[in-house]
Amino acid sequence: MLQVLRMVVSTYQAASGAGAAAMEELELQTREVLEGKRPTCNIFKQQYAFNLFSHNAPVLPNGYNEEEMKLVKETRKIWNDKDVKVTATCIRVPVMRAHAESVNLQFASPLDENEARDILKKAPGVVVIDDRASNRFPTPLEVSNKDDVAVGRIRQDESQDGNHGLDIFVCGDQIRKGAALNAVQIAEMLL
Repeated sequence: MLQVLRMVVSTYQAASGAGAAAMEELELQTREVLEGKRPTCNIFKQQYAFNLFSHNAPVLPNGYNEEEMKLVKETRKIWNDKDVKVTATCIRVPVMRAHAESVNLQFASPLDENEARDILKKAPGVVVIDDRASNRFPTPLEVSNKDDVAVGRIRQDESQDGNHGLDIFVCGDQIRKGAALNAVQIAEMLL
């Protein structure tokens, strides 16, 4: 069994993660901006349409926001490993539905990207979309309203020696499955 030593995850969170009112505001702002009007900013205190920004959760004294620390704590709890190194950056993106995550994993033992791809292809609830020749990888649009989580951009981390690192890109409809749980469960499948 592989041990994860460190996980670096950046989440790209859709409007739906903040609720129906946020989705409505994104739609309204999009129309307003396209019409040359000043956007309505009730849910988010800044323009959301055609923009992205740090997650709107309160920022803590350590510089992380509450959403990022929730991801760190949930990962350690789900893996039952209080010592695993986890860092997160959570970003709001102007997408209606389905979150995306860029995940970098560091393992104690080597894991070849082809072996990782095979493990993920066999995992229940996961679909691998990893077509380098066609530059086709997961997108929030294609996983919206679906139960499966899509994984792609599966590749060795060139900054780590000996196949100890892996980069993956994950998309899932967080209304059906939470963002933190997505990253953790995908990494668990590789263990």
